[in-house]
Amino acid sequence: MNIVVCIKQVPDTKGGVVFNPDGTLNRAAMLAIMNPDDKAGLEAALRLKDEYGAHVTVLTMGLPKAEEVLREAMAMGADEGILVTDRVLGGADTWATSTTIAGAIRNLDYDLIITGRQAIDGDTAQVGPQIAEHLGLPVLSYTQNIKIEGESVIVERQFDDRYHVLKAQMPCLLTALSELNEPRYMTPGGIFDALDKEITVWGRDNLKDVDDSDLGLKGSPTKIARASDKVRKSDGELKADLGADEAVSYIVEKLTENNII
Repeated sequence: MNIVVCIKQVPDTKGGVVFNPDGTLNRAAMLAIMNPDDKAGLEAALRLKDEYGAHVTVLTMGLPKAEEVLREAMAMGADEGILVTDRVLGGADTWATSTTIAGAIRNLDYDLIITGRQAIDGDTAQVGPQIAEHLGLPVLSYTQNIKIEGESVIVERQFDDRYHVLKAQMPCLLTALSELNEPRYMTPGGIFDALDKEITVWGRDNLKDVDDSDLGLKGSPTKIARASDKVRKSDGELKADLGADEAVSYIVEKLTENNII
């Protein structure tokens, strides 16, 4: 079984975010981590490797420094890493990103593709399903349990306070929740092995069946009008001396002032 896991290096939002003048994130200026949902997807792939002897390839699109998360993934147990990086890919929205990743995956043999549900720097949950659409694959999203049965995969799909049990024939794509599992730690031996492994680096010329008009900032239909860091909220008002009727009147008045009702 061949499994491709799509991972992303995202800004560590605890350290603050930095923007470029055009409103895009200045990723080179920020501390970075592996996206949590992607790490859960990686752990799911590694458990399938432990059980079935699967070959796990991790793939990421990003700046050259994104090699760091590939080596982290290989130190956890992934077999090989592929970095897709090129200046023409910069500034991509979800459409351009998924187009790029699908173009790279077309070079690979795979039975299963696993992505995170969403990335903490965008929270769109669009890239995984879009990759499946580009590749013509069935997609099972919000998965919280994964089992293999013959040529099919069976998952529990999160749904409100319950879950659906779904089955799909491989090849297919899954999007994983961070709650799916507890990712393993890197081992000392794994770290040394990862440092010795060569990262495969692909650029624009390695993307199959992709038009230039669908790549990078120019190929992104989503345009950022304005970007900012988290907006700090005021401390609010404390009204402890109001009776029940007065409190209701006060709340209604404030809701009306803010055009909520």
